[in-house]
Amino acid sequence: MSNGANSFLFSTPEMSRVFSEDGQLRAMMRFEWALTCALEKHGIAEHGSSAVLESLLETRFIDADAIAHDAKNAGNIAIPFVRQLTSAAKARNEHAARAIHLGATSQDVLDSALVLQSRDGLSLLRGAIEQLDAALVRQIHTHRETVLTGRTWLQPGPPTTLGLKLAGTLAALRRDRERLESAAQRMLVLQFGGAVGTLAALGAAGGAISADVARVLDLREPELPWHTQRDRLVEMVQVLAILTGTLAKFARDMALLMQSEVGEAFEPRGEGRGGSSTIPQKHNPVACAAVIAIHSRMPGLAATMLYAMPQEHERGLGLWQAEWETVPEAFRLSAAALAYAVELAAGLEVDPARMSANLASLLGLPLSEAVSAALAPKIGRAAAHQLLRAAAERAAHEQLNLADVLKGMPEIAAHLSELEITQLLDPRAYLGSARRFIAQALGEADADS
Repeated sequence: MSNGANSFLFSTPEMSRVFSEDGQLRAMMRFEWALTCALEKHGIAEHGSSAVLESLLETRFIDADAIAHDAKNAGNIAIPFVRQLTSAAKARNEHAARAIHLGATSQDVLDSALVLQSRDGLSLLRGAIEQLDAALVRQIHTHRETVLTGRTWLQPGPPTTLGLKLAGTLAALRRDRERLESAAQRMLVLQFGGAVGTLAALGAAGGAISADVARVLDLREPELPWHTQRDRLVEMVQVLAILTGTLAKFARDMALLMQSEVGEAFEPRGEGRGGSSTIPQKHNPVACAAVIAIHSRMPGLAATMLYAMPQEHERGLGLWQAEWETVPEAFRLSAAALAYAVELAAGLEVDPARMSANLASLLGLPLSEAVSAALAPKIGRAAAHQLLRAAAERAAHEQLNLADVLKGMPEIAAHLSELEITQLLDPRAYLGSARRFIAQALGEADADS
């Protein structure tokens, strides 16, 4: 878990609580309670046992320091946890204590607890994604006609709109949400298999008890225990890495627009926000920096999960343990990236006049493609491209407007009038299907009109 002075950057308070030590112990307690409920239903635990465990759900009986100390020798926290739980239950009802953890193994407790924590974490991520979606939609509606320079290889290209640029982020975010929901369907399942995944300690009742444990926890029962088949968790971390990648692309684009020599869009301003310790005038892209920094850590987590997949036989050695902090960290980082992205999208400040001025300062060169496309049917694509390249080089070298250069070229004037050249070099006339693409991204009914 992220600790220390920089923890603000890599999680949110809500997600940190879900994946805190206390959050994990509470989830483990819910598994043990659900197991006792199922055992009681099938007459293996005495009547009233589940009520005893239900009274312990708040986990006040736990000595976390003792668990941490004993876990070093036990190899995991489940063993000292079950020991403390058994002692606490025995103090209330000795019969209830006898059935605790019956048929389960440490990995059942820990994996099922992680699934329960992940379910809570996914709920937080869903809420943040909805906020970001709504913020992006508002900005797209506002800026669907706001023209700015398109950029390829960090160089000026034909014009686009800010609405279309943001629609790209929105479309990717919605794909991320679909991936997240699909992965969640596979991940949110019970882990319950006993020592080697057979539930042999429960005899013929094992299958029915497994189904009841899943029902009590409101989880799906998998087709079989998955102790060393880790694809569900691996997939979730990969999906979260893709999600933060989408957010980092958005953040990087906005940070580039914030550069002083560009100055087309800005993070929301506020007292002390984005300041420098030495340069008074600076307005640093702090949210953008946070999202990019967060995503830079995600590929390593995704790789760890992939590396840890070939776990030995029925219960793994070492590779399972490598997941313990990896999955929670992926959730914490994703939550933080979303929080910063919501802040950025909701408060984005846009300077359309600067966008227009920057485009105009390029002397019409980004519209050379428009003229070349208009000439191509008349003289051939290669010839049109060659003419426009020569004209663009002259305009750039002599700092002339491309329109003036083109109007003075007989080989151009033979095919295009001055009015046609002027119209072709109008940025708003060369936006192609931008409006349609935006409408499609927004799901508008008239997208094809």
